[in-house]
Amino acid sequence: MNGPDKNIIFPLGNYDRLCFLKNIIKNPNIIVGDYTYYDDFENVENFEKNVKYHFDFVGDKLIIGKFCMIASDVKFIMNGANHLTDAMTTYPFAIFGQGWEKAMEGKTYPQKGDINIGNDVWVGYNATIMAGVTIGDGAIIATNSTIIKDVEPYSIVGGNPAKEIKKRFSDEKITKLLELKWWDWDIQKITNNVNNLTGNNIDDLVD
Repeated sequence: MNGPDKNIIFPLGNYDRLCFLKNIIKNPNIIVGDYTYYDDFENVENFEKNVKYHFDFVGDKLIIGKFCMIASDVKFIMNGANHLTDAMTTYPFAIFGQGWEKAMEGKTYPQKGDINIGNDVWVGYNATIMAGVTIGDGAIIATNSTIIKDVEPYSIVGGNPAKEIKKRFSDEKITKLLELKWWDWDIQKITNNVNNLTGNNIDDLVD
């Protein structure tokens, strides 16, 4: 056997609060890699409810890599939440019409870009990730953190706003891991190496 079927919704027998996330996503602007799971205290359908202000007409994307671990109540604040910040008021007059339609003529709301989460990223309970953020491969996001800027690969961040606590490994080892890209291996090779992948000696990884 080569691990669980990546195309099933619930990979744990008799437990329906952890799912392989890509298999429940309905929004085409949410893209999720294989084996990434979401664990929810109540219902896995809450995931898309927690992708906030994700309006079709904005067109921004939430992109999540492979083998990520996303805890309950993680929230993603997309670009639809943005207001003007360099004007005299942040109030969104134009959306209400009734004579206010022209308030945004010649102006646009701020666009910070997609949210990009790498591979093998662990996002802890109740973290919030803001629009435009990129989280590098292998990063860990601590519980209750608010992520307002990019997170380096294989770093641990926490707080509000989140700051780097430490790197998980030496720069040399991080470079090697980023070159290996184990998450892109075929599933048989991953299966052959699961004991080594859960160890800490990179030289033990085998073909």
